Amino acid sequence: MDRNPKQYVAQRLEGDTAIDANWDKSIWANMSTGKLSFFMGKKPDHFPKTQFKVAYNNKYIYVIFKVDDQYIRAVSRGYQASVCLDSCVEFFFTPGGDISTGYFNLETNCGGTILMYHQISSGLHSKPLEDQELDNIEIATSLPSLIANEIVEPTSWTLEYKLPISILGKYTNVAKPAPGIKWKANFYKCGDKTSHPHWLTWSFVDKPNPNFHSPGFFGILAFE
Repeated sequence: MDRNPKQYVAQRLEGDTAIDANWDKSIWANMSTGKLSFFMGKKPDHFPKTQFKVAYNNKYIYVIFKVDDQYIRAVSRGYQASVCLDSCVEFFFTPGGDISTGYFNLETNCGGTILMYHQISSGLHSKPLEDQELDNIEIATSLPSLIANEIVEPTSWTLEYKLPISILGKYTNVAKPAPGIKWKANFYKCGDKTSHPHWLTWSFVDKPNPNFHSPGFFGILAFE
């Protein structure tokens, strides 16, 4: 399997779209699919098939995930809760090509709870986004917000959000998405405190222990 940094090309979306966690709706039909094929740590016995798609316009980045999962939980509630302990999908990105300017980690559990920080490196100059900024991220999921009793049956779930580009500029310089612009990014799936923990990545991360805060291994998010 090719371990070179991945590249995903995000297509421009004309107009807007309803955020409803519908993987099969028309706007996503002809867009390329990214797949999480790598893992960190020991190879997990549960390796959920995790896919994503990304689009953009002048105001928003649109992201949708589809996960063919099992052993699903969602108990974290409220902004900046520890969603990585739940069944969780994550989008880490530098809104430009220079990772020395830092990165955002946008983490969402399967129930739609959001954690989002900007930091220079893991824990260095780490700043949580404010509640009123996170209020502007419209998000939808196919699962309930609370799953206290782990779902053990095979279950497919989807999660979709649109991220306002305008909330990023307070924290760093932003190369506004447009044809030819490239960001650095990685996409992740985890479930630290599920009964079958796993740490999956889109672009390969060459570290022996799970650590998603590894911008040196980010792939490329290119805008068409």
